[in-house]
Amino acid sequence: QVHLVESGGGLVQPGGSLRLSCAASGRLFRPYTMGWYRQAPGKQRELVASVTSNGNTNYADSLKGRFTISGDNAKNTVILQMNSLKPEDTAVYYCNLRSMFDTSWGQGTQVTVSS
Repeated sequence: QVHLVESGGGLVQPGGSLRLSCAASGRLFRPYTMGWYRQAPGKQRELVASVTSNGNTNYADSLKGRFTISGDNAKNTVILQMNSLKPEDTAVYYCNLRSMFDTSWGQGTQVTVSS
């Protein structure tokens, strides 16, 4: 079983930046994909960005250029750098890990963009 621990959410003003981190522990099977999803009130959960254990990245089209995802295989962590944040980025952000044998979710971290 895989356990995901997220950190880095909070309150930021429009135009600001935040860095989310997710660390995976437990029995990991490679290859795997780690990523971030988000869910705003009244909306469906959507993919923000993901990175495979081979280093391939994938982004939601609307977020390209503002968000950057990176992974550290040695530490089984993934970082989401979010820049130029907008109020519409406000949501609960969830870390996700998928492999052939397992799909795991973190508990979620709140990101609020407001002046």
